[in-house]
Amino acid sequence: MRILLKTDIERGDAWQKAFAEQAPDIDAVNWPFDGDPASIDYAAVWNMPSDEWARYKNLKAIFSMGAGIDHLASDPKRPKHLPVVRLVEPGLTAGMTEFAVWSVLSHHRFIPEYTRQRQARLWQGHVQIAPYDRRVGIMGLGVLGSDAAQKLAPFGFDLAGWSRSSKELTGVKSYHGAEQLPAFLQRTEILLCLLPLTDETRGILNARTFAQLPKGAAVINLARGEHLVEKDLLAALDSDHLSGATLDVFEQEPLPQDSPIWDHPKVQMTPHVASMLIVDSTVRFFVDNIRRFEQGGDLSPIVDFERGY
Repeated sequence: MRILLKTDIERGDAWQKAFAEQAPDIDAVNWPFDGDPASIDYAAVWNMPSDEWARYKNLKAIFSMGAGIDHLASDPKRPKHLPVVRLVEPGLTAGMTEFAVWSVLSHHRFIPEYTRQRQARLWQGHVQIAPYDRRVGIMGLGVLGSDAAQKLAPFGFDLAGWSRSSKELTGVKSYHGAEQLPAFLQRTEILLCLLPLTDETRGILNARTFAQLPKGAAVINLARGEHLVEKDLLAALDSDHLSGATLDVFEQEPLPQDSPIWDHPKVQMTPHVASMLIVDSTVRFFVDNIRRFEQGGDLSPIVDFERGY
């Protein structure tokens, strides 16, 4: 068997070494592949050039090289008859949760404000808020959002979550659907977005959303850049309605050099690194699925493109 790998970060021969150790019968090759395209059985990809799909006539399934599948959902030439598997990998989830917890704690403990004060050589403390009086809201209670909520809960925050359908998580007040979004926003002081990107969630972090947050709220977007209307965020920050933002994803990546986000004093930003693949555990996920599928079992989790995840 042969699997084609197209990733967004160069890792040398790490993928090949991991496959050789875990599944020596599965030949892992990198894209671009100059061998016989008919020899490719599976493809694990991120942002595959659309015209490439036609070359691989014998594909059995496609794996997303990330938790999101919007790069495949938006591809008009993706082979629609093939199953697509969304990556659910413990290392990816753990990394995202680490970053989410750090981001929430950063705003809770006024770290962005203290950073600005340092730059201005201003020595001034802020009255600390007890975690049980800090209302944190998580948009998206799937694998990533649920794990973040579970790790934030021991800090004692007043936690709530909003999702497409009703979810029940211990210690998290659940809101769902468009009709309950306003109530969720009105009670949220630190808003953490971990939503999947769908037609319904694209641009959901916009002026209307920000206006429903209490004055002084902070926004964290670790999901997809397309969730955020950047000009609306900057306007809400400049008007002092929002106190700050932490962004790991952007409408255009890499972030254009002329973007005002680079120099905005109320924005903490990182270059889409909130969570990165752990090669060994990702290969284990691929191999387990391939073994099961080759023996007549099911791939999991299969993407439902009508739902968008």
